[in-house]
Amino acid sequence: MPEALTIPARFNGPPSSANGGYASGRVAQLVGTEEVGVSLRLPPPLERPLEVVRDGERVELRDGDGALVAEGAPETLGLDVPDAILPDEAAAASEAGRETWTANHPFRTCVVCGPDRGSHDGLCVFPGPLRDGMFAARWTPDESIANGNGHVRPECVWAALDCPTSAPVANFGDGPAMVLAKLTARLAAPVRVGEEHSIVSWPLAIEGRKRHSASALYDSRGILLCASRALWIELRDFGAGTAPSR
Repeated sequence: MPEALTIPARFNGPPSSANGGYASGRVAQLVGTEEVGVSLRLPPPLERPLEVVRDGERVELRDGDGALVAEGAPETLGLDVPDAILPDEAAAASEAGRETWTANHPFRTCVVCGPDRGSHDGLCVFPGPLRDGMFAARWTPDESIANGNGHVRPECVWAALDCPTSAPVANFGDGPAMVLAKLTARLAAPVRVGEEHSIVSWPLAIEGRKRHSASALYDSRGILLCASRALWIELRDFGAGTAPSR
């Protein structure tokens, strides 16, 4: 039997496709190394088996017609992270920016950062401006995304590392929506369910429609656990039928 995976409808970004970070995390698990880069080629569909194609260390996800949805391979993150902040400071930043984050949110039911998702359904990561172009959010992972051993499932950590990277480069209603094109992450330590964490994100570079940014995840003591680097693409025409993968 061909190897396959299916993304549950709960883990959507836009209403009809998967959250890009979650989908990337599923691919990263198939690659199996600590540091992985995943490129999204098409909006990952929900509730439909996707074929897993392996070529050495490289892994592809293909839809039923053979279309390439995503591809991943080992990749060095190579990222300098800022000093840690504690969850209370991250929560204050999130609260201060909550109105801006929710007012023009393009995907209100996104499992990670959608303001219309409840606390036991969504991840409820709402970045707010911190300082020097950085954003921050407090995150207390819910038991519903646990792996059975008190830790967050890796694909859900990838999801939490995804959406915050959009904040430092987002248009916030003043321009086109953006799609996640690539996410590279390092999961160096497990993330505990029920513990307060802080997620800090910051911009790296802007090249035309390409927006580069990064995020880091710290535990309640300020210890760095995980980090990611993202490439976002600003859409030319959001109304032309392209489904973003935020």
